[in-house]
Amino acid sequence: MAGFRTHMLVSTATGAVYGAWGYASGLPPPTCLLAGGLCSVAGMLPDLDSDSGRPVQEMSAFAAAVMPLLMLERFDTLGWTRETTVLVGAALYLAVRFGVAELFKRYTVHRGMWHSLPACVACGLVAFLVVSGQDLVVRAFKSAAVSLGFFTHLVLDELWSFQLRSGRLNVKRSLGTALKCFSRDRRANLVTYAVTILLACLAVGDPMLMQHLGYEVRFGSQTAQQVLGRALELAGVHAHPQPDGGATLQR
Repeated sequence: MAGFRTHMLVSTATGAVYGAWGYASGLPPPTCLLAGGLCSVAGMLPDLDSDSGRPVQEMSAFAAAVMPLLMLERFDTLGWTRETTVLVGAALYLAVRFGVAELFKRYTVHRGMWHSLPACVACGLVAFLVVSGQDLVVRAFKSAAVSLGFFTHLVLDELWSFQLRSGRLNVKRSLGTALKCFSRDRRANLVTYAVTILLACLAVGDPMLMQHLGYEVRFGSQTAQQVLGRALELAGVHAHPQPDGGATLQR
């Protein structure tokens, strides 16, 4: 597989091109620089499942420091005091810095479902939720940068499965273990897709986004409620609205 430096070099170059494209499209320079930086760092995200401690340490430390800063606008919309914001930011730092590393150490295997296309999408959705703000274009641009950086890592891992030795092309057994949608572990598949779907629902029902689009937010967005209602209808369960805004379910 490609080494640490190769992954960082390619994801950084990709981030630079991506940021330049955003600037040429009329986005503010700070937004383009931040997106390019996110793409660069995201190039190491798939190796959080590595047996080596370096990727986990580097990524968890960076994410722990940056995530609270990216969420400042969301904190402001909640009306929190600066003291509360600092306390929540510190709690997020500790949770990401130490909790994430421990979770990946215990529950992932190298080249498992964390090296997959659903995981790439999930990382982009996490970025969309973390990068606060009511400008949908800017949020999508930044979150797409994370998925793009993640994707470059997967592509490089697949390319490194091919080796030319003595004029002959050799193919490693690792071919197909990065750019995949499913693995042999059914439980890992289920967890990965469940988390991705949950993140997608949270992104669709994000209060900041729904308020900006003019929807009233109450226990999730109207869009999310409509999706849930349709799913219940298909399952043969009918929801009856109540005067207080709630609903009763009946088959």
